[in-house]
Amino acid sequence: MEHAALKQALGAGLLSFPVTHFDESGAFESKSYASHIEWLAGFDASVLFAAGGTGEFFSLAPEEVPTIVSAAKAAAGETPIVSGCGYGGKMAVELAQAAEAAGADGVLLLPHYLIDAPQEGLYAHVKAVCDAVDIGVIIYNRDNCILQADWIERLANECPNLVGFKDGSGDIGLVRQITARLGDRLTYVGGMPTAELFAEAYLGAGFTTYSSAVFNFVPKLAQKFYGALRADDKATMRQILNDFFYPFMAIRNRQKGYAVSAIKAGVRLVGHPAGAVRAPLTDLTAEENEMMARLIEQNQA
Repeated sequence: MEHAALKQALGAGLLSFPVTHFDESGAFESKSYASHIEWLAGFDASVLFAAGGTGEFFSLAPEEVPTIVSAAKAAAGETPIVSGCGYGGKMAVELAQAAEAAGADGVLLLPHYLIDAPQEGLYAHVKAVCDAVDIGVIIYNRDNCILQADWIERLANECPNLVGFKDGSGDIGLVRQITARLGDRLTYVGGMPTAELFAEAYLGAGFTTYSSAVFNFVPKLAQKFYGALRADDKATMRQILNDFFYPFMAIRNRQKGYAVSAIKAGVRLVGHPAGAVRAPLTDLTAEENEMMARLIEQNQA
């Protein structure tokens, strides 16, 4: 996919990160994963991110990533597939190249592993990945990888295939500075956990879209909320926030890591056998699964 086409697709509508399906032994389960991807592709997501954060990128072996990307690409039809990418410099470059060889239309560069780094080092890390592939690259600003506006501008000037900026920091002042400074050079994607909770604030900061984790199991509801956001339908947004997203947040906040585990539980509850999460995450308890089931039943869009 051409860089301009991926950039346009990223900003054309709602985005999502499919969970990665595992079998009873914990190995990647391609058949149920493909079925889930085919189902999601029918609900008009503009781009799907394979082996991303909600797809448990952090628990995957590097050699699993291109296999997952290839399976997603085969199942998604015309929907572009962006691959998760990350860790230290050499591994990130190799992952990006492997994802490109597997057919990915772009890569999302998640934060590097463990250590904090100065801006110059973060710049060099991102640039190395951009220089290593021909496909589009999206920066994910969060945790220990927070690039400032002047360094992002430098990367945008030097890397033609840098097409997107995703934010998971929640620093509205910083992200507004970035969007004001770079204008339409990049597509801006909201990336806070349960991004719908922050969507109105990010829209005001110049972010026209976000990645919806709940799209994994309530895609109609996710699209309804996104449509209300873009139409400035505050009454509908308020209703969905109160009826679904705030109760979901209460379940998500019961345990660390549930931002992923609760999504995977939802996928299983709507009939897609995604399997358990991998350690270090833990699955929801039986009581929490019942809470999720009730919430889904009460909020069928």
